[in-house]
Amino acid sequence: MFSKSLDMTGKQCPIPVVEANKSFKTFTVPGTLEVLVDNETAVQNLIKLAGSKSFEVASEKKSDKLFSVKFSVKPTSETLEADEPTVCIPDMRGGNVVAISSCYMGSGSDELGAILMKGFVYALLQMETLPSAVLLYNSGVKLSCEGSDSLEDLRNLESMGVEVLSCGTCLDFFNLKEKLAVGGVTNMYTIVEKLCGASSVIKP
Repeated sequence: MFSKSLDMTGKQCPIPVVEANKSFKTFTVPGTLEVLVDNETAVQNLIKLAGSKSFEVASEKKSDKLFSVKFSVKPTSETLEADEPTVCIPDMRGGNVVAISSCYMGSGSDELGAILMKGFVYALLQMETLPSAVLLYNSGVKLSCEGSDSLEDLRNLESMGVEVLSCGTCLDFFNLKEKLAVGGVTNMYTIVEKLCGASSVIKP
């Protein structure tokens, strides 16, 4: 029987799920895939992935920082061909909304502002309580488009249940609608609705 092992210790969501999903497509015969991770959230996400594929799965806690998740993989045309979106279980999303109106953080130097904004979006991923949504408008929409240094971080936020929404009027203004690479397109009514319904608004 074909068997494979992935060491995903030290990898944050959604990387273990993404890599496991890629590995399923390498199975041309039934076999076992073992994924090693270092946190229970990753275990839950992998078990959820197994359920979406109808694979048998078993998990084992080997130590405080080491977990084994074993899949019984049964290749099908769906397993080999489907390219499903990867969604991780949100850790804890609060009622906060992040509103980003510029691709720069602060004023004075655009070069420094771009570096600070990239760090800000990355830092959002590290919070124990994630925002419920990230709203991008004016030049902030550039962060969600092709070529942005923050694309991977925004995609990871989205995979953890955070809504990423870019203003459609703003995308049109900057001729970026065809280059949107993460999240969805929204309008001013929805932006106002989400801002008014938020428990707090964070604006870098």
